[in-house]
Amino acid sequence: MTNSSSGISRRGLLTAFAATAISAAPTFSNAAGFLRGAGDIRRLRMYSGRTGEKIDMIYWIEGEYIPEAMNQITHFMRDWRTGTTMQIDNRTVDIMAAAHNLLDVSEPYMLLSGYRSPQTNAMLRSRSSGVARNSLHMRGQAADLRLASRSTSQMARAAQSCNAGGVGRYAGSNFVHMDCGPIRTWNG
Repeated sequence: MTNSSSGISRRGLLTAFAATAISAAPTFSNAAGFLRGAGDIRRLRMYSGRTGEKIDMIYWIEGEYIPEAMNQITHFMRDWRTGTTMQIDNRTVDIMAAAHNLLDVSEPYMLLSGYRSPQTNAMLRSRSSGVARNSLHMRGQAADLRLASRSTSQMARAAQSCNAGGVGRYAGSNFVHMDCGPIRTWNG
C-alpha cells in the first residue's frame, strides 16, 4: 500500500480532464447557452445491476457543477439496500469521470457500491475483512466500479493517473475502488 497525507490534487484532476476532452451533446434543454465558446464538459455514465437503473449525465459545464445533475447522481449512487442517500462528493464524481475518459471507452461503469449507510457497511464488514470500519462509502466519497471491456489493472492505472485519491484494485472480485480521500493505492 502506498500512502500519502496530501488530499485530492486539483491540478491532477484538471490535467486528466484537459488530456481527455469530452465532446458530448448535453442531456438538458438549456445547455446550448453553456456550450458557446467550446468550454469543458464533464459526463458520467453508469448502470446498476442491482436496481436496473442507468445514468448518462453531463454534470459540469465550463467550471460549474449542475446541481440537478449532481442530485441525480446522488440518487443513483444511493444505498440500494436501504434506499438512503448522502450527497456524493463532487471530487469522487470527477475522479470517476476522468478515469473513464482516460480509458477511452463508451461502455458505462457498472456501479457495485456508492454510498453505504452505516447499517449496510456494518453488515458487509461482518462478511468481509476488506470493508473498512470508517469507509469513505459512508461519507459519499467512494465508489466501487467495474468495466467489462477493461481489466482492473487498466482501470486502477487510469484512476491513479488522476493523482487525486485512493485507488483499490480488487482483481479477484473484478472491481476497482475510487475515492477522494488521501492519495494511496492497495490491492484487495
